[in-house]
Amino acid sequence: MAGFCTAMLRLTSLLALVAALALPALHAAQPKSMADLPDSNPDAEKAGFIVPEGFEINLWASDPMLRKPVQINFDAQGRLWVVSSTTYPHIKPGEEAKDEVVVLEDTNHDGTADKSTVFAHDLHIPTGVIAGDGGVYVANSTEVIFLRDTDGDLKEDKRDIILSGFGTEDTHHLLHTMRFGPEGLLYFLQSIYIHSHIETPHGVRRLLGGGVWEFRPETRQLEIISKGLINPWGFEFDRWGQSFASDGAGSEGVNFIFPGSVFATSPGAKRIVHGMSPGQPKHASQDIVDDPSFPADWQGHFIQCDFRGGRVNRFSLAPSGSSYIAKQEADVLASTHPAFRPISVQIGPDGALYIADWYNPIIQHGEVDFRDPRRDLVHGRIWR
Repeated sequence: MAGFCTAMLRLTSLLALVAALALPALHAAQPKSMADLPDSNPDAEKAGFIVPEGFEINLWASDPMLRKPVQINFDAQGRLWVVSSTTYPHIKPGEEAKDEVVVLEDTNHDGTADKSTVFAHDLHIPTGVIAGDGGVYVANSTEVIFLRDTDGDLKEDKRDIILSGFGTEDTHHLLHTMRFGPEGLLYFLQSIYIHSHIETPHGVRRLLGGGVWEFRPETRQLEIISKGLINPWGFEFDRWGQSFASDGAGSEGVNFIFPGSVFATSPGAKRIVHGMSPGQPKHASQDIVDDPSFPADWQGHFIQCDFRGGRVNRFSLAPSGSSYIAKQEADVLASTHPAFRPISVQIGPDGALYIADWYNPIIQHGEVDFRDPRRDLVHGRIWR
């Protein structure tokens, strides 16, 4: 982290104000034709970044080391696990499952990844990954699978289906966003159009629509702790064990998740909890600043990806009754490059913030055809 907080790109206070208040207009629109596609060189993308004063940004990893990252998570050894999908938004007739789990490493600790290993390679639109319990959990469309390396070569040798029966009605609503809680349980989310019917040793569990799952690996006990939201793609715990979620389709900012909470769109809900910052951007991913490498006035702040606007947002929280109010602060990062799509963030073991860049001039598949030729299926970056 020695270089992360050394000022390389310094901005005036006026530019910082612009970054905080006027960035929605800075991100270029989707290209209208193949001739309008932006320069895909990482240097061209980096040139479009607006970075807060006192911070610097560098390219940590890029294609061909990885392509189309979906979620990132560090393991206890400081390696970055990535699920990637070049199949998304759908598998074409006759295609074989080809998506990957990739492990990235900075072996010489110079702030740039220099080693990329494909751990698993025959997955079908994987949307969540996290290392733990002697292996790695992956959300693989309808299943949660557990992959293990038994001979130490960082390659999958054994695969077990832990849970199955999750819905596939929409591929950007699939089971996703894996996190371990402070008590060691595994959490993952699904979105509004997904209908899941899971048979477990403790009975069938059903979730029709969005929500948050809680899984105890040693007993295979699966429970629903929260229902609703539209497309929740961020989930994290604060230092007190409270959990929060971001929503990629709702416009209520940060959401306070607690056992039994019910949010908008949950079928049959009589009462719902609202988000803590209504009218805010739609978000993917989430992390909470709790590292001395960041400024004191950033501590406890939420970092979320505005994938549509090409920005990484920041929120502070203040108590309000039994909940909180979230206030949007100056951005962590913004870009004028139309293909910058921040989709997953995590503070690494070195104290730097890592940003998975889906890199695509097309936002997702709600706006354009599945086979639109403008859709990028090749690139992907990790910025630090």
